[in-house]
Amino acid sequence: MTPHSTPPNGGSMQWWQSLARRIRVPLGFVTAALYVFEVARRPAHPKAIAWSLVLVLPGLALRAAASGTVKKNRELTVTGPYAYTRNPLYLGSMLIAAGFAVALLSWPLAVLLAAGFAMIYIPVIAGEERFLRETFPGFEEYCRRVPRLIPRVIFRRGPAKAQNGQAVPIDASAGPGAPHGGFSLALYRKHREYNAALGAALLYLSLLYLRPALETLLHRFR
Repeated sequence: MTPHSTPPNGGSMQWWQSLARRIRVPLGFVTAALYVFEVARRPAHPKAIAWSLVLVLPGLALRAAASGTVKKNRELTVTGPYAYTRNPLYLGSMLIAAGFAVALLSWPLAVLLAAGFAMIYIPVIAGEERFLRETFPGFEEYCRRVPRLIPRVIFRRGPAKAQNGQAVPIDASAGPGAPHGGFSLALYRKHREYNAALGAALLYLSLLYLRPALETLLHRFR
């Protein structure tokens, strides 16, 4: 979903949407810090860490594909992963968060992450949909064809390229190198999506080595 900076027009929902947009990035850093703190307190579970990759790697891949496809605030992007879910970036983030909750084997953390995502991304998605609906006439038709979050299992052909806000029906499966909104490495770099992979790598390093390193340091100072 394409981010925007439209200020709230009044009312509790608009205020909530504005607040959620402002705090979601700082809250992400706070959550990561709390996660590392929990990692330092708990012994590593190699099997759980391995199983977490089943969620984290697809989440990173989904975010990468979406970041290399979306043209923020310039057009209604409906190719690539956007042909199957209207919010592939957020879905990818949810998969990554769920994976790291599995890696730590912490139900309280999983519940906290689920509550945080609901409080932040429900209003953010609602606000972005309002912006897209007001900006692109083809958005309503796109909504009828593509689910908000959970992708459809059955492939459907639908509008995949927006020109002047109107959807042009082409193959929704257009992939990298496709002439209509395919993956762009330049967009991926512009959106700095590689930071997600770097962050995930650092968290995995902390899961594997942080507690042993701290125990070694404490043993030396005893």
